[in-house]
Amino acid sequence: MEKTENCSAATTDEQEIHYRGIKAMPYVIGNETFEKLGTTGTSNNLLVYLTTIFNMKSISATNLVNVFNGTCNLATLIGAFLSDTYFGRYTTLGFASISSFLGMVLLTLTAAVSKLHPPACNKSSENGTCDGPTPWQMTFLLSGLGLMVMGAGGIRPCNLAFGADQFNPETKSGKGGITSFFNWYYFTYTFAMMVSLTIIVYVQSDVSWAWGLAIPAFMMFLSCLMFFIGTKMYVKVKPQGSPITSVIQVIIAAVRKRKLKQPDEPWISLFNHIPKASINSKLAYSDQFRFLNKAAILTPEDKINSDGSAMNPWKLCSLQKVEEIKCLIRVVPIWASGIIYSVAMVQQQTYVVFQAIQSDRYLGHTGFNIPAASFGIFTMIGVTIWIPIYDRLIVPWLQKYTKKEGGITLLQKMSIGMVLAIITMVISAIVEDRRRALALSNPIGIDSKKRSISSLSTMWLIPQLTLIGLSEAFTLIGLIEFYYKQFPENMRSIAGSFTFIGLALSSYLSSFLISVVHKISERSQTGDWLPEDLNKGKLDYFYYLVAGLEVMNLGYFIMCANWYKYKEGGSTGNGVEGDDDMVKLQSDGV
Repeated sequence: MEKTENCSAATTDEQEIHYRGIKAMPYVIGNETFEKLGTTGTSNNLLVYLTTIFNMKSISATNLVNVFNGTCNLATLIGAFLSDTYFGRYTTLGFASISSFLGMVLLTLTAAVSKLHPPACNKSSENGTCDGPTPWQMTFLLSGLGLMVMGAGGIRPCNLAFGADQFNPETKSGKGGITSFFNWYYFTYTFAMMVSLTIIVYVQSDVSWAWGLAIPAFMMFLSCLMFFIGTKMYVKVKPQGSPITSVIQVIIAAVRKRKLKQPDEPWISLFNHIPKASINSKLAYSDQFRFLNKAAILTPEDKINSDGSAMNPWKLCSLQKVEEIKCLIRVVPIWASGIIYSVAMVQQQTYVVFQAIQSDRYLGHTGFNIPAASFGIFTMIGVTIWIPIYDRLIVPWLQKYTKKEGGITLLQKMSIGMVLAIITMVISAIVEDRRRALALSNPIGIDSKKRSISSLSTMWLIPQLTLIGLSEAFTLIGLIEFYYKQFPENMRSIAGSFTFIGLALSSYLSSFLISVVHKISERSQTGDWLPEDLNKGKLDYFYYLVAGLEVMNLGYFIMCANWYKYKEGGSTGNGVEGDDDMVKLQSDGV
């Protein structure tokens, strides 16, 4: 009877967690939306701000922006470690949100207060002299950017995991809520990008930099406000100590016991103590990476504490911990494939701007010339339209036939996006071949750099831009959700950082690929594929090359997907903090 009452209490708490997830959604999504409006509104036009207001040289400004963006992405690993080890996602997000807001305020002050930026260039003089920023002005600017780096390092790896934490992963509705949350997260991101690339960039460039930077800062203030208003409704997962330490302990223990024989029935004979306070799901035994099983072999030399735990975790680890490390290792090949996929997307989105510059950008017969950089909005429009249709219509329809959460598996979802990426590259190559042919045979003018402008309308770029958005909606959203669900619960902030670290690495690989193609092709008979003037190059060849790389990456991904073993088993353990007290979820599968 006592056991039945405990089960009922546990079930009630699980329903409360799920209920809070629904009630917390307006605050979580509101926080996400305003945060994206603030950060993207500030960073999208940062290069222009540094060159026009701070009078920095283009090379110096470009290097500073690259360092800033790269550091923001790499800082997510530090933020994830601190979140999962010491502070928890709620505290980390609160601190990071305030830090990001203060950084934006400092950046706004550099534009609003004349003494905090250099004087305007003297255009009346023959040389157009420009005074650069003083050391004190640069210090103030870098202080603002530094606070924004701290904010990004905490927000980016934790916000998705924190939002998904509000849903009960053990119920059908909770699982559906998590999937829907990831889709709507990407929807708010694209919406924020659209607003930033249009309204906020216009205010910054054509109205006032002070107001243009103050608007994102105010959006970040609203983000903080929305976040803290919902505090009492949130489910807060407590940190469980350093997950990195657990990884090292398992490896060292396995190496120390490398000469021991594998047991015949490891799922029965291996040491498998599970702490009562663990938040991680109970995992089924996996036969992959069997070498690590040796870390859980109990020998006469191993000593056990009174609570059943190993006295020296550097010599003896539980099978549960070993299985958690296996989950982490299994994800790495999929992560590597995601990096290669992102390389292709970076290449396409970069060169489509150059294609637009040397094409007919007039909107019909209106005489309005569409800015080349604004064509990226078509990608976001496609995603903005697609995600609600996919989430509300296609997924429920698929679920009726497949009986699977989300309609299809996460790996199947990602593979669809990779196929769309290949199709995108092929279409881009065909359009570029036509654009270049018309630029050589029927140009409509010459630009400031004496390059021929093709008579091909830039409207022909819309299909490939739309496909980019659809591809990212499948693959990138799938990757983010995949990391969250397949990582152990105490590593979910680190899972969030995987996305941004992958983006940082893909940017470096993109630069490397362009450099290699440029150096090799300029010595070939066809000439440089990627010259300053696209009409003299072979950008379509480059697109075909990237498509070929994506085909090989798809083959590699399919091999990894067939080999991959999804995380299986159990329910959540203790360690979830509720509204007023600890919400205890029994680890025995209730």
